[in-house]
Amino acid sequence: MTWYIIRRLGQALAVVVGVMLMTFILLHIEPGNTAKAVLGLKATPARIAIFDHTYGLDKPIYQQFIIYIDQVLHGNLGISYQLQQPVTTLISQRLPRDAVLLGLSTLLALIIGIPTGIYQAVNHNQFADDALAGTWFTLYSAPDFLEAFLLIALLCVQFHVFYATFNGGITTVGGLLADWRALILPVAVLSINSVAGFSQYVRTQAIQSLASDYVRTARAKGLSRRLVLYRHVLRNSLLPVITILGLSFPSIVAGALIAESIFNFPGMGLLFWQSALEHDYPVMLGATLVIGVATVIGSLLADIAYGMLDPRIRYGSN
Repeated sequence: MTWYIIRRLGQALAVVVGVMLMTFILLHIEPGNTAKAVLGLKATPARIAIFDHTYGLDKPIYQQFIIYIDQVLHGNLGISYQLQQPVTTLISQRLPRDAVLLGLSTLLALIIGIPTGIYQAVNHNQFADDALAGTWFTLYSAPDFLEAFLLIALLCVQFHVFYATFNGGITTVGGLLADWRALILPVAVLSINSVAGFSQYVRTQAIQSLASDYVRTARAKGLSRRLVLYRHVLRNSLLPVITILGLSFPSIVAGALIAESIFNFPGMGLLFWQSALEHDYPVMLGATLVIGVATVIGSLLADIAYGMLDPRIRYGSN
């Protein structure tokens, strides 16, 4: 296990550097002039030259990337072009709020998805199973922005149950939780696709478990149906969920970017979106780095948790 983790950490480092390199190149070859986007279309050539020299944009791309890597290794993600604040500060202020949003949405998806998947497996090929499968497939296929607009139209505009946007002055997690009528909808939007995925994976695994020999043996020994479901079926059905949790992080973050933009959620997704509109490269690169590292860590933790839940796995042989 130890050597497996070391090897995976080495692979993770290579992935993060690769993501940074690709993002860096794509951002710097996109159409448009960064200095003009920041200073305005009426900026003089002299001001543009000073801006490019100040931020190193007058150097070749490979030199800019080397300088950026050196800064990252020293804990410096640069200065925002627009806000004139350290990118590390901007991201660290928003990460706790994103943790609340992603944590609540993932928890809600697990609370709904796992029992639903087990219920579908127990009622395999019956009306309840088909109805739920059709519902999850429809919700999973619908774009996040469409689901967000429908919820806003129904629950905010029509019935005035929740708020469509956040108060712009929220800066703390406490303030975020206090504004719960605005928090419900982004959490719901992020949960929908995850619920659909979790429930169907659990359903598939639970169906296989219910047809296995060890479940039939447990029932033959006189164990109650509820005990068999809890002790045997549920445990094995959680294995794919652990893997999906780690691998689905990028899609959840992508959904968070859309949800935060629509609901004006004061998180890193909204910061990234605003930075993209303003060509604020340091913020975009910093956010990409944080997301990449979090994704790799999530994948690694999923692998380790999978091995702990299933002792049959031997990492040393891989």
